[in-house]
Amino acid sequence: MFSIVNRLKQKRVPKLPFASIADKILGPKYELGLVFVEPAEIQTINKKYRHHDYPTNVLSFPLTEKEGEILINLVRAKEEAPDFDHDFKNHLLFLFIHGCLHLKGLRHSSIMVKEEKRFFQLFRINVTPNHHRSGYRHGLTPSRRVRI
Repeated sequence: MFSIVNRLKQKRVPKLPFASIADKILGPKYELGLVFVEPAEIQTINKKYRHHDYPTNVLSFPLTEKEGEILINLVRAKEEAPDFDHDFKNHLLFLFIHGCLHLKGLRHSSIMVKEEKRFFQLFRINVTPNHHRSGYRHGLTPSRRVRI
């Protein structure tokens, strides 16, 4: 099951193939919630669970082995897309794939970059996984069950 929640003020979420990407990466039985949040909300969550006091672009929260949530800061995604040489929609897909791979248990490594490239090719997404340009920050996911 896949659901999208939009907590943004006066912003529409682009229609992109999030559900089919999630099915391919996580499997059709995985229950995934994709939540689009304002910068202040993701900063609060980032500070609470990762102890980083800034509005990050994406957070992934594995809730169980077959359930998780991905939060995306649409404002940050739009601002940083040019720094990654991505257009906005492709950058959203980049962040979503990255979040799904974290839910699958991958950490930042050359293996993760290879998997990202594989899914970019599979879904014909024209991006380069360039994590470190513009200070792309990463950290730990919470170790306990979290419902956002």
